[in-house]
Amino acid sequence: MPKILLNANTDWYLYNFRLSLIKQLTADGVEVVVVSPQGRYVERLRAEGLHHVTWEVGRQTLSPWKEFPALLALLNIYRRERPDLVHHFTIKPVIYGSIAGRLARVPAMVNSITGRGYVFLGEDRLARFLRPIVLGLYRLSFKHPNQAVTFENQADLSYFINARLIKNNQALLVDGAGVDVDHFIPLPEPGGTPVVVLAARLLWDKGVGDLVDAARILKNRAPVRVALVGEPDPGNPSTISEDIIHSWVEEGVVEWWGWQEDMCSVYERCHIVVLPSYYEGVPRALLEAAACARPIVATDIPGCRDLVHEGVNGFLVPTHNPEALASALEKLIRDRSLRQRMGAAGRELTVNQFSHKQVNEAFIGVYHRLLGNVL
Repeated sequence: MPKILLNANTDWYLYNFRLSLIKQLTADGVEVVVVSPQGRYVERLRAEGLHHVTWEVGRQTLSPWKEFPALLALLNIYRRERPDLVHHFTIKPVIYGSIAGRLARVPAMVNSITGRGYVFLGEDRLARFLRPIVLGLYRLSFKHPNQAVTFENQADLSYFINARLIKNNQALLVDGAGVDVDHFIPLPEPGGTPVVVLAARLLWDKGVGDLVDAARILKNRAPVRVALVGEPDPGNPSTISEDIIHSWVEEGVVEWWGWQEDMCSVYERCHIVVLPSYYEGVPRALLEAAACARPIVATDIPGCRDLVHEGVNGFLVPTHNPEALASALEKLIRDRSLRQRMGAAGRELTVNQFSHKQVNEAFIGVYHRLLGNVL
């Protein structure tokens, strides 16, 4: 029986984004091991019959004396588990896992780049300081002789090739994490005042501040409720403090629904989904919203651009532009028939291109290519 190990920086990611892949692998007779820091989703993973191995790694730690033990711990995990293939998601598992995998002589490796994110696209001092360091670590990581590197959008793939981080024959495009179109189904609109929802980590880089400014503009133009769904992320330099969020709520410009486990119920309560982010892979929340037949307003960036077809299933607006964001939202707020047409188009797009079955088949195809007769 082949053994595949999946490694991410949170148990939440593995459970919410990769559980369908894991189930498909186990159904095919593959032994699956999941590796992540300890969190509230570990017990859920174990309840699925999975072997979870705890690997503690700081998401924002930079000190070498703190990072080396994490690398050494991962090396010991790989030597003990002896997988036929390891699949890494998110930046630190990709870098540390690739180094550990080579030292442990893991036969095959898949590295998934889920977006360039803050280090590559941020313009503050910390991002500029970290960028050459991370580039160097990526070059060191992508040396395994039997590996594939997957990307969620063409822009990220081209960046890594043009930066000579990887070779053309290593790179593959896989459309995000996919969405379960049998779970996220078309939902009728609720009655009452139109509700606009942003579902994401509450970070400045997600464009939350731009949405708040757009909500202020809309207060004088159209009846609307704007809701933030999610929590701040203290491990991210772009996080928004709870004090600021509460001040917006007290101002009456937005509602804060907090973290929600049942996202179907969130989409059932809203009319429009928005994500004015500055950089993305392929945003899972937008996939889910489209599958539930909700129109989308997002920024015109890679990732969002792959999912939102301008004027078909939503609107694309420039980054850092609350006025354009407010105008796009206003069109949908005032036109119920437009929302319905765009929602239906979004549902069709997700079924045809972004279902989790298609994404899982793409990854399993990569595993077959790397493992040959082992899988």
